[in-house]
Amino acid sequence: MQNLAVIAHAADDLRVEDAGPVSPAADEAVVRIAYGGVCGSDLHYWQHGAAGASVLREPMILGHEVSGIVDIPAADGSGPDAGTRVVVHPLTPHGDGATPWPEDRPNLAPASSYLGSALHLPHTQGAFARRVALPSRMLRSIPDALDLRTAALAEPAAVAWHAVDRAGDVRGRSVAVIGAGPIGQLVASIVQRGGASSVTVTDLEARPREIAEARGLSALDARDEPAISALHADIVVESSGTVPGLAAAVSAAVRGGIVVLLGLQRAGDVPAPIATAITRELDLRGSFRFAAELDEVIDALADGSLDVTGIVSQVLPARDALDAFALAADAARSCKVLLDFGAESDQEM
Repeated sequence: MQNLAVIAHAADDLRVEDAGPVSPAADEAVVRIAYGGVCGSDLHYWQHGAAGASVLREPMILGHEVSGIVDIPAADGSGPDAGTRVVVHPLTPHGDGATPWPEDRPNLAPASSYLGSALHLPHTQGAFARRVALPSRMLRSIPDALDLRTAALAEPAAVAWHAVDRAGDVRGRSVAVIGAGPIGQLVASIVQRGGASSVTVTDLEARPREIAEARGLSALDARDEPAISALHADIVVESSGTVPGLAAAVSAAVRGGIVVLLGLQRAGDVPAPIATAITRELDLRGSFRFAAELDEVIDALADGSLDVTGIVSQVLPARDALDAFALAADAARSCKVLLDFGAESDQEM
């Protein structure tokens, strides 16, 4: 059977092709991938041949939001046994020998690698393939109560969880989420779980607003500037990664409030209403990837306390990756799109 993989060769050149046999190192397990979530960075590599400063210079397997089943455990005895259902922590933290960083925050290590990233050369190959070799330290076993389809949300949910942790205790506080794509939806679910007094999301598209409202959240059209300014939210999480979203986040915050900058803005200078942030004494906090939050997310998904209803909008076979990517790029038609690599059907054979 071919080891079908989703490989970006250049801008607008995405192929589903055989990645060849898997040759694990001693500390790597071979994992049969079940589901993979299409992330914004995957879309950027497909559409632009780059994600920020990470530019494609060789073919690269995409994907870092994955769940699967261990096929062959690591030869050195580390990690989970064969048959264990897992999700993946895609970060490998590295220093660059010059830039200081807090070692208790590995997500801030300056020369880190991430699955499916073109930042370094050779590129860090991703996990959108039927079978992949992954360091056993990246693998987290999941409880029987958590199905592999839902488990594919663990990585993006950890990104959202980290952003909420950056905001602090949300109990009894009003929260606004700017941008209701998959990450924004997950942020809203996490603060809802955390006991926020009210949660309001904003988005340009009707579909994400409808998904949020179906889960008991308030939703505003992102173009309704007066309504957004009237929120006076204690905590605002900017998850759109857009210049208008940044302005809306500052506008939505109460005086003395907290704004978490989660959506990655374009490289270089971007306009922002800094004078308003100063005069309101807003606390602006960056949020980048995640560290140990993945374990908490797995538990919350397994016990059902983290409501992810409606966030997975479509599941397509991996062979239809081009269609899946086009769908994921259209917020009017989708939320989180998953690729099905067939590990569960393989197990039943």
